[in-house]
Amino acid sequence: MTAGPAARFWSARRLPAALAALVLLAASAVLLYDLVAVRAERPAMRWRRELARLLDDHTLAEAGVLAGGVAAVLAGLWLLLLAFTPGLRGVLPMRGPDPDTRAGIGRKAAGLVLRDRAMEVSGVQSVRVRTGRTRVVVRADSHFRELDDVRADLGQVLAVGIEELGLAHEPHLHVRVTRPARKG
Repeated sequence: MTAGPAARFWSARRLPAALAALVLLAASAVLLYDLVAVRAERPAMRWRRELARLLDDHTLAEAGVLAGGVAAVLAGLWLLLLAFTPGLRGVLPMRGPDPDTRAGIGRKAAGLVLRDRAMEVSGVQSVRVRTGRTRVVVRADSHFRELDDVRADLGQVLAVGIEELGLAHEPHLHVRVTRPARKG
């Protein structure tokens, strides 16, 4: 039985980030309301009057006020971005037999598994594996076999390795084989 498509993992920061963004939005709305109420000559509380006096002394054209406003807007947008995007980009979702069970593997762990597989290929001296969500880039140094033969063997071994990882979305494999640089 095959489960539906596996979604990416979300970090636990979405709720705190959303709450912080809402608090900043509410505080900004209260301050704006205060400014409008005082300018409309309505009675204000003492702290409101003090705040209105400060806002009256410092116009919106001043650099400090503009910088503070821009910083507040950027902080709010950043928090909203964090709230609405998944944060665990380093975890690759895996297929599972049960839709209620979710599994994932870290990109570095997947890269280590594939690197160990690649080192078993005859003629491979060293391997560097970079694992992403959509592709796996393998750079290998071969010291005694033909490069095309090593590349073909690596392609087969790593394709099986990627399949055996059980990733929900199999990445594309890019293999590059070179000779190691000569010393001296």
